[in-house]
Amino acid sequence: QVQFVESGGGLVQPGGSLRLSCAASGFMEYYAIAWFRQAPGKEREGVSCISSSDGSTYYTDSVKGRFTISRDNAKNTVYLQMNSLKPEDTAVYYCATVGMCFYSGTMFVQPEYWGQGTQVTVSS
Repeated sequence: QVQFVESGGGLVQPGGSLRLSCAASGFMEYYAIAWFRQAPGKEREGVSCISSSDGSTYYTDSVKGRFTISRDNAKNTVYLQMNSLKPEDTAVYYCATVGMCFYSGTMFVQPEYWGQGTQVTVSS
């Protein structure tokens, strides 16, 4: 079992940047890792994913070109660099293991182990 601790959230103005970190307690190199977010009153949605095998990355359309996911297996950490932030990016951000980043037209397949989340607020 893998346990995660997210960090790096906070308050930022529109157009600003944040880098989220997801630190794992176990060996995460064998897992695909995804970032999800949940805004107040909305369902949780997948944001980005990085595979375990070749480091392939995936993004939901609303963050393409603005967010970048990366992983450092030596540090058991996954990062989400968020640039050009918008008020609609405001949410609690979670990292989680997923069975696959993408399979048969579906992204973020079978999330399993979750972190506790970190709040991101984009506001002037």
